[in-house]
Amino acid sequence: MTQVEAPAWTPMTAQEREAFDRDGYIVVPSVLSESEIEAGRAAILGYYEKQKSEGKLSATGALHQLSPIAHVPELAFLIDHPKAFKYIWSLLGWNLHIYHSHIDVHPQLHEKQKDWWHWHQDGGRQNREIETDPRPMLSVKLAYWFSDVSETGRGNFTVLPGSHKTNWLPGPPSRGVPWPQPEGATQITANAGDLVVFDRRIWHARSDNYSDITRVGAFFGYTPRWIAMRDENAELPNTPAWNDLNDVQKQLLGGFGNGDGDHQWGHYPETTPLYGALKERGLLDSSIPALIP
Repeated sequence: MTQVEAPAWTPMTAQEREAFDRDGYIVVPSVLSESEIEAGRAAILGYYEKQKSEGKLSATGALHQLSPIAHVPELAFLIDHPKAFKYIWSLLGWNLHIYHSHIDVHPQLHEKQKDWWHWHQDGGRQNREIETDPRPMLSVKLAYWFSDVSETGRGNFTVLPGSHKTNWLPGPPSRGVPWPQPEGATQITANAGDLVVFDRRIWHARSDNYSDITRVGAFFGYTPRWIAMRDENAELPNTPAWNDLNDVQKQLLGGFGNGDGDHQWGHYPETTPLYGALKERGLLDSSIPALIP
């Protein structure tokens, strides 16, 4: 299990919150140490090579693996890394879990791809079935980078800044129709070890990687526990890796409350690990509704 170089827990700053609310995302440099970058990258690429040997990659040689902790438990240090996790509890509070996560490896493309429309908001049916305008945030995602995407054209995370408060984006009549990128599309540049924190509602896509640098990233989406998990972690408690997790990590992976609705609704804060961790550190800021018990 990777040992995190753990600083004291602190909330996100007022300036970060303002930028996040305005743009729908923030880029946080140098969140991971060199040893953490090395450990995370080695774990992801090790799994990638295993999938490659079993013929399980895409036609372009890419990997998109859901529920990564169930497959690569060495990455568990990322889910509550204090330099990154502070943005999650600052925005969403203590009654949360990871509902959708994935690791991605995209090697160089050698043939020009069609301009397929990949723009979307996270959340699936939430974007069809919630009738408010704008729809609520509901979840926040952390994107860790384990490769150099400091230049565009390397499979960069691409966004429309400020679009998180826009319910609909003009696009093609169906996904199978090539379509130009929306005006204002911005490829986010970052170094290995940097973090992107983004509102699930921001319209985003991945750019094609034509560089000789293999794109490697890990993405973790957090949401209140009263929203069902997409991740499939049911077997995790039966693995040796489970015993190496702390209680907050177990909560984030769906391991607290025995699946009962009242606990997931947040009726029992004192037996919810993240609540206890925040209370112990004096971080239950009463000015933030999601942090109030």
